Amino acid sequence: MPSLLRIDASPRQTKSLTRMLSNQFLSAWKSTGVGLEVMPRDVGLHPPAAISESWIDAAFTSEDARSAAQIAQLESSEVFIDEVQRADLILIATPMYNYGMPAALKAWIDQVVRINKTFSFDLARGDRPLEPTLDGKTLVLLTASGEFGFGPGELNGDAGHLVPHIRTVSKYLGAGDLRHIGIEYQEFGDDRFEKSKTEAIANVEALSAQLAERHR
Repeated sequence: MPSLLRIDASPRQTKSLTRMLSNQFLSAWKSTGVGLEVMPRDVGLHPPAAISESWIDAAFTSEDARSAAQIAQLESSEVFIDEVQRADLILIATPMYNYGMPAALKAWIDQVVRINKTFSFDLARGDRPLEPTLDGKTLVLLTASGEFGFGPGELNGDAGHLVPHIRTVSKYLGAGDLRHIGIEYQEFGDDRFEKSKTEAIANVEALSAQLAERHR
């Protein structure tokens, strides 16, 4: 049975568009009859701690040399990384805040993208010393934004940093396959918003069915 790590980053609950999309994804998958183990990780309601100097010291200390305090510093990180390692699919449902990702999601990424855990570092590789250690996963990215036109060459093409940032770090999550579906125009609340929402729901359902078939 495939496993899916579900990450919800919105602090909203009942009014969250991204939670609605992630619920729709799982509902569509269930309707296919294909089994799925879901690991929920709600960083929107339970934000991870931001990394600190002591956390960095612990992460860069060899595993066999860490003190009890350093081991404790990395406890949450170890749990998060274990979930990523176990997942065949990663679903990240997140709003765009101030043209980027919410602080809670960034904190989770900082806890997960870690030397000697999700990437190795070797100066013998020259100017690209980092190398991901995980692979073979699919990342489904579900987003919502108040404005619109964040694609290359569009009205706000230079302002949207959410999707490009997640695309950049996705390789350290082991995801070479990234699928993005987003709702735009939320703050306009007009026909364009309703159309964007309707299309996103349909695309999420179709993507869920397509990915489920891979695991039948």
